[in-house]
Amino acid sequence: MTDRDSPFLPGPRLELAGAAEGPLAGLNFAVKDLFDVAGSPTGYGNPDWARTQPPAAATAPVIQALLQAGASLCGKTKTVELAYGLTGENVWYGTPLNPAAPDRFPGGSSCGSAAAVAAGLVDFAMGSDTGGSVRIPASYCGVFGIRPSWGAISLAGARGLGPSFDTPGWFARRASILAGVGAVLLPEDGAGPGLGPLLKVDDAWINAIPPTVVALAEPMLALERLLGRALRVDVAPEGLDALYEHFRCAQAEEAWATLGSWVEATRPEFGPGVAERFAAAKGMNPARAAAGRAFRRGFQARMRALLAGGAVLAYPTSPVPAPKLGASQAEQNAIRERSMGVTAIAGLAGLPEVSLPVGRAEGAPVGLSLVAAAGRDRALLALAEHLAVELGLPV
Repeated sequence: MTDRDSPFLPGPRLELAGAAEGPLAGLNFAVKDLFDVAGSPTGYGNPDWARTQPPAAATAPVIQALLQAGASLCGKTKTVELAYGLTGENVWYGTPLNPAAPDRFPGGSSCGSAAAVAAGLVDFAMGSDTGGSVRIPASYCGVFGIRPSWGAISLAGARGLGPSFDTPGWFARRASILAGVGAVLLPEDGAGPGLGPLLKVDDAWINAIPPTVVALAEPMLALERLLGRALRVDVAPEGLDALYEHFRCAQAEEAWATLGSWVEATRPEFGPGVAERFAAAKGMNPARAAAGRAFRRGFQARMRALLAGGAVLAYPTSPVPAPKLGASQAEQNAIRERSMGVTAIAGLAGLPEVSLPVGRAEGAPVGLSLVAAAGRDRALLALAEHLAVELGLPV
């Protein structure tokens, strides 16, 4: 494997030994290059960012917690530039190989972390998720992944993109490791009922291509054996396109507020698609962003009511498998929009979502997502473990 297609940053690996004892002792992990590690630069996927930032003064608390729990850090992984993309392409450092589908993109922006886990190079890897950047690469690379409830885990010492949407997240080769990392990082679940009933989100299933639906049919039956027959719901009568548009506008405003001053001062070189997204963020109409924020508040209330009794949503993590490496920018953008209409369900509402590697469509992995009420992350991880046992997935 060359530096260009490796999931790790080019050059010497950043390695730190974990504590001798702890719940994660004996495991190794990698971390997306937007988390700080003391004394090391945080490159954020762009050479101009790396050039203009000093080495980190302190290690991000989430990374420190993993080291103290016994896990050993064995490298920083590539990310899409400033975490603003879903394919995993990085023209500066190279796009990581997708081990599960070498002719396809690995998914972004946590591309390197997902690819490192899929290749068996680490037991788990930290990423971040704003609009789908853990969930989509988990689906594309055929690994377990979780976006926790918004605000459940600190993002201190991590670069931001859309602070009211950003969450840390992680990938794992096994369901038990995914849950074990959660036991270290997540707060205890609030008191609440057991999970159920199961809700099949019609909007998201209709949005998926037929091969994806077929690939997820048996996993859904297995989930019904655990939670009972699924009830059909429509969470977005406005349409998934409307969810995507509201998410896009509100998040773009935050992206420019967070990174715009650096972009203006530095005038960095960006790869395909990234410059266009920042230009759109800069030019975002404040009225459209305000409409997005207002819609989000109503959608959050809608989802709180729907999930308050313990209900679990189930739908395809991504409507399609990963796009081919030769896909045009227009094809990539179309998949991005179609996918983010679905990832916006949990993204707008701040909900925990786990993607399980349950099937293949058109020769490539596709994931099944489970979503619960905010704060029910640990219960959701336990359900994912039970489903993995039922399906014979790595536990």
